[in-house]
Amino acid sequence: MNAVSSPREILLKYWNYQNFRPLQEDIVNAALQGKDTLALLPTGGGKSICFQVPALCMEGLCIVVSPLIALMKDQVDSLRKKDIKAVAINSVMSMKEIDIALDNCIYGNYKFLYLSPERLQTEIFLARLPKMNVNLIAVDEAHCISQWGYDFRPPYMKIKEIRQYVPKVPVLALTATATPDVVKDIQQKLGFKNEHVLRKSFNRPNLAYVVLHEEDKSKRMLKVINNVGGSGIVYERSRRKTAETATLLQTNNISSAFYHAGMDAAKRAQVQEQWINNTVQVISATNAFGMGIDKPDVRFVIHSDLAESLEAYFQEAGRAGRDEKKAYAVLLVSNKDKIELKKRVLTTFPEKEEIKQVYHALSNYFHLAMGSGADHFFEFDIADFCKKYKLEALRVINCIKFLEKEEHLLLTESVYMPSRLKITGTKEQLYEFQVANLEVDAVVKVMLRSYSGLFFEYVNIFENEIATRTKLDKAKVLNIIFRLQEHELVSYFPQSSLPKLSFGRGRIDTGLLTFSKENYELRKKVFQQKIDAVLNYADNKIFCRSRLLLAYFGETNTENCGVCDICLERDKQELKTTDFEKISEKMKSLLMNSPLSLKELLEKYGSNKEALIIKTLQQLMEEGIVIYNNENKLQLVNE
Repeated sequence: MNAVSSPREILLKYWNYQNFRPLQEDIVNAALQGKDTLALLPTGGGKSICFQVPALCMEGLCIVVSPLIALMKDQVDSLRKKDIKAVAINSVMSMKEIDIALDNCIYGNYKFLYLSPERLQTEIFLARLPKMNVNLIAVDEAHCISQWGYDFRPPYMKIKEIRQYVPKVPVLALTATATPDVVKDIQQKLGFKNEHVLRKSFNRPNLAYVVLHEEDKSKRMLKVINNVGGSGIVYERSRRKTAETATLLQTNNISSAFYHAGMDAAKRAQVQEQWINNTVQVISATNAFGMGIDKPDVRFVIHSDLAESLEAYFQEAGRAGRDEKKAYAVLLVSNKDKIELKKRVLTTFPEKEEIKQVYHALSNYFHLAMGSGADHFFEFDIADFCKKYKLEALRVINCIKFLEKEEHLLLTESVYMPSRLKITGTKEQLYEFQVANLEVDAVVKVMLRSYSGLFFEYVNIFENEIATRTKLDKAKVLNIIFRLQEHELVSYFPQSSLPKLSFGRGRIDTGLLTFSKENYELRKKVFQQKIDAVLNYADNKIFCRSRLLLAYFGETNTENCGVCDICLERDKQELKTTDFEKISEKMKSLLMNSPLSLKELLEKYGSNKEALIIKTLQQLMEEGIVIYNNENKLQLVNE
């Protein structure tokens, strides 16, 4: 494909950067050369630039597949601020909005079309796709396509099918976390013509990984924050705990705020802005916080609970120290946490009968007849649903996840969407209505002055803003908008913050629901393996934490970081040659018959010199004499 501008010209023009970050330019050039490419960049590596720059270098439109509505919205807003034409299509939009957006991608000289993966197979999109001048397909969060990944999304499997409509267009897949199995799976599932992976090492030499086994987490958290100082994030598993942690920090004179997906959008934006500007030192948040936020001077990320996978932990911890100055990733662990994490397999994988019961309840909740519900997204108030049917919210969500994998249901993320309005009448019709109905004149004039493009596409509008400028109350403004809609002069969709739910194939008889082995038994096995890896990381006493994480992601030729808690503790211990020889011989004999966990090895050794035993074990592992096997047990390597 021929470039119309050079990558560096585009980078300077729109981002005001003189140079690319490491690996970015290689990825950009691969896209320009028409190569299918998988790019592995750690969190904060600047993934969006990797597809936005080549798309702007070439004539035509870039299709971006992303699973997160909020992230799509942020990127579209950012591009539009640069005067780059971009639009996002997702499951919360009406058919009218989608129709206009797709037409703009064909005739309106748009550069970026962001799509949620479930939109790829809709008739309206597939009918328009061949008419679009597509220059690149970018697949963000590409690990979602792999059943071996930590966040598998079935709609991603459909991406390969759309390539037949644009066979000459390259695919650029991007992710911040992928194990070797997932790397291979992504390329296969996306139909790469040739394997091509560009990766930046996940090694973060400035980031010290620390695990602290604590029953009194609050006390230790305060100590870490006061000792490290600077800007930080505390990740909690529940919304309730984010508020409790923020209160604890404020009580101890640490400026703090909390953030979670259930908050009002304006409040979330305010909290985020305060933290980015360092008005607030610490933000206490669920994993809803952090996507698309590039704050380089984060000095610490504290996890107050165990994550469900090392991928999730690594991505969140990696938000610390992006300025390449010293930073800390601290994991606080109690015995209760480990017990709770092991139990999560049972809650995450409900019994099949329970899944069927939830499906039946949902069908009744929305009053659906057999075969209906496929072409409509219903606003889903999960609190009301659970109250009505006396169900537990977490179990309902987990049941829905399995129904999604079998394509029986589709649940969008909960995201704030402002009101949208498009003028559907002609300028003459609108003017005539204003003259005949003077009370609507002020509202129409303010809308036309405040929001550009109303005659061409759906535009976000803010009723409070219109009310302030017209000196009318909000109810009066809404009444006027509804009148305009009644006379078919505007098309209006009020704001919403509820998730949307659709019945993928239409409602079917509950007795006909089936669950494939891949989506249940194999996913359960993968989930268990990921939890075991997290527990192994938390309980590890012998292996450099950075090396352990890097090995999980396929980087094996690495060195000890020298700054994690394991490395620092090892440096304190002195090991005499005689001690090493004596301990290592006994250790080898214990491992000769069968692999052992560290706990089993220490018990069998039967000594109170645990520190020296661990130091000896570390040396044996560095020399490749002892390794961790796939079951996270210590194994003697046969010479």
